[in-house]
Order: sequence, then C-alpha cells, then structure tokens
Amino acid sequence: MEKRILGLDPGLAILGFGAISCTKNPNLIQDTTVNVMDFGVIRTSKDTDMGQRLCTLYDDLHTLIDHVQPDLVAIEKLFFYRMSSTILVAQARGVVMLTLAQHHLPYVEYTPAQIKQALTGYGNADKLEVQEAVARELDLEDIPQPDDAADGLAVALTACFQL
Repeated sequence: MEKRILGLDPGLAILGFGAISCTKNPNLIQDTTVNVMDFGVIRTSKDTDMGQRLCTLYDDLHTLIDHVQPDLVAIEKLFFYRMSSTILVAQARGVVMLTLAQHHLPYVEYTPAQIKQALTGYGNADKLEVQEAVARELDLEDIPQPDDAADGLAVALTACFQL
C-alpha cells in the first residue's frame, strides 16, 4: 500500500518540505520501499510585510499540496528557544495548520528528538548525523540542500517509519 507523505519543517523565513512515497509490503513488516517525490523550501523575505509573507506561505503551500497530493502530512513540532523567533514560527505554523484543514489532510507531529531517534537511533544526534541518515535512507548521493529541505525529508521519513 503506497502512502504519499509530505514532511514540513515550519518557519517564516524558510519553510522546508520533503515529499516521499512510502510503500509497505503487508506480508513483510520490514519490507518498505521509499522514494523521493520532491523536496525544497518556501522562502519569504524579512524585508516583506508580515501579512504578505504569511500570504506567500499560504499560496505556496496550496500549490505544493496540489502538486504532491499527500495522504498524510508530518510536521516538526514547534521548538522553543528564542521568544522572538518562536512567535514568527508559530505564525507560520498557523498558516500550515489552516492550509491542511482546508485540504482535509490528516497530520502527525514529531519533536526534534523523536525525528533524531527515528533516523539515527539517538535522540540527541547532531544535524549532520540526521542529514546523513536522510541521504542513506533515500539512497541519495548527496545530502539534500538546503538544510531545511533535508529536515522536511527527515520529518516525512519519521512518519513513514511509524506506519
């Protein structure tokens, strides 16, 4: 059974995404085929009005969802580290949640530690270890760039492993 999974790493300046198809053999628990469909980022400029930045995210997310047609969306949970950036990420995340609701898409959320654990077996893995795991799991020659796109793929892979 094939599932299309869209992984999102929410951000206002850069929203990373990764889309994969995940096919599990119902007869063999460990037999899963994963293929990359697309990955990249949605960027907004800090020089642009906040409302317009949120509109850009909104419009580009609709286009992305129409393109990928996911069965499930996986989102990295909001991580609090600096209040000013947390508020901006929360606003972007609100746009993500609205867009998913409008498309009637189910979603799951994972903390950074859950994503690291799923991909490396260690919840405190560093960013490079996670990126290398993404490249290895997806049989890619290079680590996906930019980092936010690799993060989007990592979130999608975490959801695939949980199926």
